[in-house]
Amino acid sequence: MKKVIIIDDEPLARLIVSEYLKDYEDFEVLAECSDGFEGIKKISELEPDIVFLDIQMPKINGFEMLELLNYSPSIIFTSAFDQYALKAFEASAVDYLLKPFTKERFDSAIEKWKKTDKSRINPISNLSEIENKQPDEHLRVVIKDGSEIKIIPTSEIHYIEAYDDYVKIYTKERYHLKKKTMNYFEKALKSSQFIRIHRSYIININELTKIEAFEKNSYVAILRSNKRIPISRTAYGPLKESLGV
Repeated sequence: MKKVIIIDDEPLARLIVSEYLKDYEDFEVLAECSDGFEGIKKISELEPDIVFLDIQMPKINGFEMLELLNYSPSIIFTSAFDQYALKAFEASAVDYLLKPFTKERFDSAIEKWKKTDKSRINPISNLSEIENKQPDEHLRVVIKDGSEIKIIPTSEIHYIEAYDDYVKIYTKERYHLKKKTMNYFEKALKSSQFIRIHRSYIININELTKIEAFEKNSYVAILRSNKRIPISRTAYGPLKESLGV
């Protein structure tokens, strides 16, 4: 029996997928979820073979949800928007069903999944570096903290520090680990608010209080928290330019 989870904030959309699946006796719908938080919980608990996943949902979107999974089922995206199709396939999705889709198109996706080498499916492997983000993603960072999922507004980020295969995202209270690269955040965050001042640091310009000379031809950035962050020689000029100095 193939285990299925349907994740979509629209009840009618979930119903259509569920109805289409009734023609497949070897498929069992284990859960239907209306948002990404619930989806993460059910995927972790039930470990489905395949997930039908909407992209634009409340709280967190489908791509953000996938980044937080520790288990990797096959993914068939279901969306009313075609602009995310490329990102979906770059993320190793089995198929991308554009709403409203017919039963024939749905059947085609199922047949494609049956022919897919399941051992090579890992939809979350490269999501962290894929561009073509949704418009609101630059306003927040989604973090998995133990069993909790937290949404951090980018306005609350003081600075970001490279940390092996992760980054440390510092806020007023503490730092959070995120498995993404500095290059990703350099591209993803608004350049008017964040600037990379060192290969290991990106700062929120609003947190910068002053720039001090450190040694010959070297400088440090002083943040409101009194954190001192080195400024590389190549970044010093662009930093002054962004400050209008």
